[in-house]
Amino acid sequence: MIISVSKRTDIPALYGDWFMKRLEEGYAYSINPYNPKQVKKVSLLKEDVDAFVFWTKNPIPFMKHISKLRDYVYYVQFTLTPYGRDLEENLPKKDLLVDAFQELSNKIGKNRVIWRYDPIVLVDDYTSEWHIKMFEDYASRLSPYTNRVVISFVDQYKKHIHTFQELGIGELSEKEMHVLADKFSRIARKYDLEIETCAEAIDLSACGIKHTKCIDNDLISKLSGKEVIYERDSFQRASCHCHKSIDIGSYDTCILGCRYCYAVGNKHKALRNYKAHQLTDSNLLRVEIDEEIKVTKKAPTLFD
Repeated sequence: MIISVSKRTDIPALYGDWFMKRLEEGYAYSINPYNPKQVKKVSLLKEDVDAFVFWTKNPIPFMKHISKLRDYVYYVQFTLTPYGRDLEENLPKKDLLVDAFQELSNKIGKNRVIWRYDPIVLVDDYTSEWHIKMFEDYASRLSPYTNRVVISFVDQYKKHIHTFQELGIGELSEKEMHVLADKFSRIARKYDLEIETCAEAIDLSACGIKHTKCIDNDLISKLSGKEVIYERDSFQRASCHCHKSIDIGSYDTCILGCRYCYAVGNKHKALRNYKAHQLTDSNLLRVEIDEEIKVTKKAPTLFD
């Protein structure tokens, strides 16, 4: 099995201790996001796991656990974008995250850390010119610590239509995508980075950018030293090329406060979920919420 940790929430940033406890006990539960009563027990035993794919915007709280993963095959999808707190409310300062990226790469190797610059949002001060400038700044600092960068363009989800309208966020035109892709590709080549797109229908091959598989059995085969073969995950959207995996995360549990995120429909619900989980130490990532839990404070100081 390939275990996704997790597309639905930031486990390394928020639930790292929980994950390590599940690893010690050898199993976790995966909840069907469309039918919460459908719960599947997933083995985390070494002999049953081909690889873990971690997804995070802040691995700093998880760094203390990295050495305990030495007997497993794994890699990290690290999203690092230059937005401010207007779009990414509860992340640490970006310079700290650049340092964390470099530290993580030094600990586990640059072939196991993939830089994600996504999603690309055009609004207010976040213009095409600004993105080009910031992408080069980050590429210059991160290229010694990774081989790949993955980009994607913002998608509008029904659950966020009012937020997007409030912020003035719209989907990019094909022309805007091609202009940015061409500039990004030139910068990536300058810094010897392979550049790919995630779950994008648009063909950017003319810019030297190919579609990627974020959950990638080819990379897992290289990391493990043995051939690992999985079919494409047919449950993902048509433009997603990921191979099959089992995700042990849950929606509406991330409190990082990214305004464009598809995994959180209501930030207050997510904070209630987070608090409830901390109180119960459940072996499920999501627990039944006491709706009387009142949200009176902003997210915990872990992110200040």
